[in-house]
Amino acid sequence: MKSSLYIFVFLAITSFQVSAQNAEKIKWYTIDEALKLSATAPRKILIDVYADWCGPCKMMDAQTFAHPVIAKYINQNFYPVKFDGESSAPVQFGGHTFINAGSGGSRRTTHQFTSALGVTGYPTIVYFTGDLKMIGPVVGFYTPEQIEPVLHYIVNEKYMSISLEEYQKTFVGELKKK
Repeated sequence: MKSSLYIFVFLAITSFQVSAQNAEKIKWYTIDEALKLSATAPRKILIDVYADWCGPCKMMDAQTFAHPVIAKYINQNFYPVKFDGESSAPVQFGGHTFINAGSGGSRRTTHQFTSALGVTGYPTIVYFTGDLKMIGPVVGFYTPEQIEPVLHYIVNEKYMSISLEEYQKTFVGELKKK
């Protein structure tokens, strides 16, 4: 009897570890990759603008973007991009070249692309249509339950006809069902 209990516990732990390892993760793209993909197969673009020193940014990565329901939905409906808002790498976007004119010193400075996106704090997610029209930036840390309706609001283009607040009143997503 004891041995069958041990086997059951072992199998339960092992299957949990395997399912956790197989959980869907977001496939992050560079800006160039997302633009090329969107040119051939249009899809909305989500740009996660972060900073290395930003605690809430790290929490978004660990909690929100790592959530399997959120990761799956983002992978299916967006070309997700990670962008360091203080990067020193030049960015080509919308026929313009953006740089970080202050990079190289001891103090981190904001990239021109970050400013062009309207980012006022970290983390910020900036959403674009499939034809690269900016929908807008959303500032701050969001839990999986908080970001799920925002993602659906963007994908279903409800932003064109209703406020996010109104949309959230009737939204029932995967995470609310549980």
